[in-house]
Amino acid sequence: MKAKEIVQNFYKSDVLIDPILVKEFLHPDVILEWHSSQGFLKLTYEDILELSNDLNKAYVRSKTKLSHIVVEGNTITVRYSHYVKTIENPREEMLLGHFMVIWEIKENKLYRGYQMSQLSE
Repeated sequence: MKAKEIVQNFYKSDVLIDPILVKEFLHPDVILEWHSSQGFLKLTYEDILELSNDLNKAYVRSKTKLSHIVVEGNTITVRYSHYVKTIENPREEMLLGHFMVIWEIKENKLYRGYQMSQLSE
């Protein structure tokens, strides 16, 4: 699978809230450096799976709308908006935030990520 396809498949609907699916995309040595409106996070493989598990508990649906994808070899830059439906109100789609991430692919897995985000208001 090409690097672009790996990243596109990772951001398909509901993958981010399914720890089992997320696990399939992550390299065992993955690191995600995330600058958010809440501060800096450095997430490991286990941290990302825990985040996915937490999202799974709070949301019944997850959808990303990719607006940009730039590919250079095994490095992919993605700009997207993340929408969710909560357990409390599964009929209403809510914008969670806007994201920009650069992923390096190694051995057909997400290996290094550099992400910035801003929560919706």
